[in-house]
Amino acid sequence: MIPINRHRIWQLVADGGLVALAWYLAFELRFDSGPPVFYETLLRRSILVVIGIKLAVFILAGFYDRWWRYVSTRDMWRIAYGVALASVLADVAVYLISPVPSVKLPRGIAALDVLLTLALIAGSRLLARTLMERPTKGIVARGKEVLVVGAGDAGQLVIRELQRNPQLGYTPIGLIDDDRRKKNLRIHGVRVLGTTDDLPHILRDNRPDEVLIAIPGASGEARQRVVNITREGNVPVKTLPGLYELITGDSDLAAQIRPVQVEDVLGREPVEVDLRATAAYVRDQTVLVTGAGGSIGSELCRQIAKLGPQRLVLVDQGETALFEIERELVDERGFTASVPVLGDCKNRTKMRQVFDRYRPAVVFHAAAYKHVPLMEANPLECVRNNVLATRTVADIAVEFGARRFVLVSTDKALNPAALYGQSKAVCEWIVEAYGTRDDVATRFVAVRFGNVLGSAGSVVSIFRRQIAKGGPVTVTHPDMTRFFMTTQEAASLVVQAGAIGGRGDVFVLDMGEPVRIIDLAMQMIRLSGKEPERDIDIDVVGARPGEKLHEELWGEGETAVATSHPKIMRVSGPIVDSQWLEEELTVLERLVRDGETLEVVSRLSAMMRAPQLAGLREPVRWEEEDTLSGQKLI
Repeated sequence: MIPINRHRIWQLVADGGLVALAWYLAFELRFDSGPPVFYETLLRRSILVVIGIKLAVFILAGFYDRWWRYVSTRDMWRIAYGVALASVLADVAVYLISPVPSVKLPRGIAALDVLLTLALIAGSRLLARTLMERPTKGIVARGKEVLVVGAGDAGQLVIRELQRNPQLGYTPIGLIDDDRRKKNLRIHGVRVLGTTDDLPHILRDNRPDEVLIAIPGASGEARQRVVNITREGNVPVKTLPGLYELITGDSDLAAQIRPVQVEDVLGREPVEVDLRATAAYVRDQTVLVTGAGGSIGSELCRQIAKLGPQRLVLVDQGETALFEIERELVDERGFTASVPVLGDCKNRTKMRQVFDRYRPAVVFHAAAYKHVPLMEANPLECVRNNVLATRTVADIAVEFGARRFVLVSTDKALNPAALYGQSKAVCEWIVEAYGTRDDVATRFVAVRFGNVLGSAGSVVSIFRRQIAKGGPVTVTHPDMTRFFMTTQEAASLVVQAGAIGGRGDVFVLDMGEPVRIIDLAMQMIRLSGKEPERDIDIDVVGARPGEKLHEELWGEGETAVATSHPKIMRVSGPIVDSQWLEEELTVLERLVRDGETLEVVSRLSAMMRAPQLAGLREPVRWEEEDTLSGQKLI
């Protein structure tokens, strides 16, 4: 129960007055010419008893756990039960105590008292909510007038929050929904004006200050259609990215309403992952994330922190990035069990000290260099930071008995044409080799996906900077395509894959249809309020070293097998011989240490051309119970 404060005292006083009024009116209405003298005496002598009993019941029933302006349907049922119980107790007390000798409380007065008390107590709360939420004539509308697209669960939540919180600065004036059966219905007092087909003339007839898209599951095409209509009507449009954050309270509504971005209109279906139901393997465990300050690593930390780990060890060699994610977890998300470790995961001595001190049960290895042209220019560091660091962390994870090791991989590891892709292919081989060894208890899993929207150095970030400068926007090839996924989706699927992985499994994420880079550029220009080739030029500059025209998610000789999650597939195909791989890694390590750049490039290319295979990858079926999650893995 919420402690009594000035606001609750005011509510108690108001309810006391309403109880007294109901008791008085029950006597007055019972007798046409007013109550006889002895009933007036009963009224005066019993009124304090009635008020005391009813207020005591109201307090015990939780009437004052929330403000009147936030009353809901469930609260109304609680009020009905509470009023009925309070009235029965009060009437029985008056009847038994009988403050006036030989005068009993008439049953008609008792019945009227119940009805009047319920009407006054419930009605006062409904009136308070109505006055606070719905601007009427004579009350000045608050903030911008907004038209909400979507009359589903998310739209209803948005309407309620906008009405409850005038400080958000929005007043909903209408709803749009493609379900024609909802037309003219009212949701929290706001009318559904029509469908998106009606949107052009609705914008003319009821021109709002803004349009807000509140459909978390809407396709990119549907969002793009709304954006195009609002652009033609010269009305700003914003969106609510997802319903999950609003329900769980991760951020308030004001923080979630934002301009429509390119990831909202790419045309792919959003991936839904119930992390709390599937990621029990990290709950109450020590989890270590390498590359914790990077785009994927930091998002992994945010999502893992919500799953209740005992400790989250953040490893990164970048001071600023590590500081920012650790402060965000502690200050903004209230997760104090984070341990920032400034260190290089290539340093075997440092990593052994970290594992020895914290003994992580689950390791997410997200640390890697990723920019293709930069890796082509720095092959030694590419191999050192990607290949050898993965080997180091994997070795130490096995040495200290980690239960799971999850590698963040990339679609560029398939048929790699550049040094970066080759280095990530070897990282996947390491996972496969360790995962199939009989003497290794750690479960190794690799997760392969494409480009992440908005990550550091991504094409989206580059295009945004170029558009902000007025162009030109540079595209490498008019037919180049890439797979795209949001950072939140990618991280959640990595955590999900860690839950279903067996020994040495490689998972690929369903990235939807590939997107032409030139189409992406034109969409971003239009979202900025400009027109391609008229306001901002698009220049085709040619492919960079090591770039492929199209990316794939599985290569020749590999097949994708469905898993328990519809957006995650397990790759089945040939695996390398672990003994051969160990020998090759030893040679690579020596060449990197000696600074033999050309030999490193040559050796890595040779490994790609003729890997020694140990056979086909057969997914291991785990029948025994997983002691970390308490679930059986199949």
